[in-house]
Amino acid sequence: MQHSLTWAELAGLRVGVYGLGVEGRANLRACQARGLSPMLVDDQPQPELPDALVTSAGGLDALATCEVVIVSPGISIYSDAITSLRERGVKIVGGLGLWLAGADLDRVICITGTKGKSTTAALTAHLLNEWGYRCLVGGNIGTAPWDPECGDDYDFWVVEVSSYQATSATVAPPVVVVTSLNPDHLPWHCGDVETYYRDKLSLCTRPGARVTVANADSPELVQHAALLGSTVHWVSNTDVADESWVSAVPLLGQHNQRNAVLAAAALREAGIAEASDADALARAAATFRPLAHRLTLIDTVDGVRFIDDGLATNVLPTIAALESLPGERVALIVGGHDRGIDYRPLGAYLREADAEVLVLTTPAVGSRIATEVAESLPGTRSLVRECADLDEAVVGGFDWARPGGIVLLSPAAPSFGVYRDYKDRSDAFARAAHTLAGKS
Repeated sequence: MQHSLTWAELAGLRVGVYGLGVEGRANLRACQARGLSPMLVDDQPQPELPDALVTSAGGLDALATCEVVIVSPGISIYSDAITSLRERGVKIVGGLGLWLAGADLDRVICITGTKGKSTTAALTAHLLNEWGYRCLVGGNIGTAPWDPECGDDYDFWVVEVSSYQATSATVAPPVVVVTSLNPDHLPWHCGDVETYYRDKLSLCTRPGARVTVANADSPELVQHAALLGSTVHWVSNTDVADESWVSAVPLLGQHNQRNAVLAAAALREAGIAEASDADALARAAATFRPLAHRLTLIDTVDGVRFIDDGLATNVLPTIAALESLPGERVALIVGGHDRGIDYRPLGAYLREADAEVLVLTTPAVGSRIATEVAESLPGTRSLVRECADLDEAVVGGFDWARPGGIVLLSPAAPSFGVYRDYKDRSDAFARAAHTLAGKS
């Protein structure tokens, strides 16, 4: 088996940090805490880091002088830059891979999945903390476990892992959770859905993995069961009915109830006794607070509820959001950066559910969404309308939803290009709703 490099083993090596976003800054701090002064490179200028080089202005050549380059998740390992560095003998690693290789893996639970992983990770950590364990929830959800700013005095680490981060891991903890599987992030993964699936699920078969707790209601997961490892603990909606404590979880939607059961199953597999006690689960789950931008009520204006589900950047969670609002008239706002995913399943859902939904699409992918969804809508109670921007969609949705309906931001696409991130887009949605409240 190939040796797995750890953070501690970087001492004495020429190290570069490529990518200086949120995780890249954590990588820099982790290097500095170990007395390293890494070469800093980003694809864009970094005014607050004057020593950082730009890739196109000598940065790539500078990285080629390093023995090891720690790559941020946003930089595809399949990119020309990474291929070039490897051809020049540079070892490419990621922060998560370095950390897992040196961690006490029996105290780590990794949670991945196309969607649902943030809520499942947050709830898993919440249950542990409520039962008196010191637990850090980190990874893709926020704090990098290897960031010296978060410390290391924990009983457990619950780590949300993106498909990007998973590719850097050479070992895995005994328990890995997979919440769902659907096409996503295809440009990063060579534009190929099977490459995305293989990368996404790679943790399940890394050395150290013992059991994968997986969503049995995900057709793609079931079809790719061979990538889940030798032992799979399947969890389905049928199991939700057998878990009486789930009713205490303050989350909307059957998909979130299943996520709660996935969390409990993972904790049982990790040997946490309280996870087998329905009363202990109910008491702890009742105090959980849903993540921001996940089916969050923002405002009510003239009887119209404005709900922010801005973390839904794929078709799967957008459909789940609609499923959690049965019988409601919903003005659904979708759109954003086009990463090549198929939006016809949204139209198929609207036809099958006979839902009364106005789909309001926004650029840049809005026109394609409108075309693909509209194919399924003749003869249904749903319709599609293209909008120039989010503000127009909010006003149009409000006018259509009155009285008593819902305006739902569940964009099914990332925010790149117009907004800084999903939070910025959700803030813009909230401002538009509050503006309507001021006018009414």
